[in-house]
Amino acid sequence: MIDFNTHTFLSNGVLSPGELVRVAEERAYKAIAITDHVDASNIELVISSLLRFCRETQPFLKVRILPGVEITHVPPGQIAGLVRRARQLGARIVVVHGETITEPVEIGTNRAGIEAGIDILAHPGLILEEDVKLAAETGVYLEISANPMHGMSNGRIVDLARKYNASLVLDSNAHRPEDLLTPERREKVAFGAGLTPDELDKINANMIALYEKLVPASFFA
Repeated sequence: MIDFNTHTFLSNGVLSPGELVRVAEERAYKAIAITDHVDASNIELVISSLLRFCRETQPFLKVRILPGVEITHVPPGQIAGLVRRARQLGARIVVVHGETITEPVEIGTNRAGIEAGIDILAHPGLILEEDVKLAAETGVYLEISANPMHGMSNGRIVDLARKYNASLVLDSNAHRPEDLLTPERREKVAFGAGLTPDELDKINANMIALYEKLVPASFFA
């Protein structure tokens, strides 16, 4: 169990980082990224807080924590600069809040995130075919979301990912403890999106590969 898109009360989640990680540990997660929502107003505060939490708490845990951000509701022209700043500040994973059909995300956000070289484009909504093709070419992962509202477009994302051989991940987008996935619920989200068992295995491999890119692979030994 790995999850690359979760939130705490450092943005709009309800749990502290410690509470969120404890729930993840209880559910036998291998790794969890905390990717609180940021824009130009809070990016330094969120990253510094998460880095301090990880540095001081990680030695006492079995689950591995990845400090990160989800760049959210910023003008497309601002995204590349915030991606660079997030990495300079020490974020291990950078996600962009994609053009979900349930929020007024500015058109062009998906493309801007992909072009900026982010790690994951979260819940990209009715993503354009050319953007899926670009994501496949540049190695940006597209998210299948377990959030019931963001996940309304999961089927389209699966279909286009097949067409262009784009890499997928499956995340909870957790804001509450009950949002964190169990293996059984994870399978339901995957199969409800139209994925086959073999394709879910491929997603699992994708998530391990991304994790190993971000932290030492020996953690999985």
